[in-house]
Amino acid sequence: MERKYALLAVEANIEEANTIKHMMATEAIMRVLAKRFGEDEDEWGQAGLLHDIDVELTEDDPKSHSTLGADMARDLGAGEAIAKAILCHNEMHGIPCSTPMEKALYCCDPLTGLITASVMVRPDKKIAGLDIESLKRRYKENRFAAGASRVQIAQCSEIGLELDEFLSIGLKAMQKMADKLGL
Repeated sequence: MERKYALLAVEANIEEANTIKHMMATEAIMRVLAKRFGEDEDEWGQAGLLHDIDVELTEDDPKSHSTLGADMARDLGAGEAIAKAILCHNEMHGIPCSTPMEKALYCCDPLTGLITASVMVRPDKKIAGLDIESLKRRYKENRFAAGASRVQIAQCSEIGLELDEFLSIGLKAMQKMADKLGL
């Protein structure tokens, strides 16, 4: 599947611009991680881009979130590895993440929210000025961006990354696409 078709499908199914930005940010981090681990950057990126494709369709039934998304990804031509990563990123299903891509998506998903929230409290609201030390301080503030699960983010250890390195990778990936994210 070509990225442009995946993005068109996202835009056809998601009205909220911030949700699309979250999905694009997750894609960016997943691509960097894939490159770091010698994995398929397109495959990992597609998992990140498509992981919440059903979130607005399932907002009244969070337990079905990602089940429908995995099916939608398959219908778009995504492989089974992408569909399974999408499926298991929603812990409500109780499906453990077993592959590196699945584990990476699980810990990347909330990281984008933490980074975005950290940018939004800055006076200039620009990601360029956010540094790793500030992001680490925000990570330690459990009430800050409470929806960004620190438990999930900390699962970066499951893919062999220390927390500081993972935060840095995520921040740099999002900084590179600041214009597209409106940050």
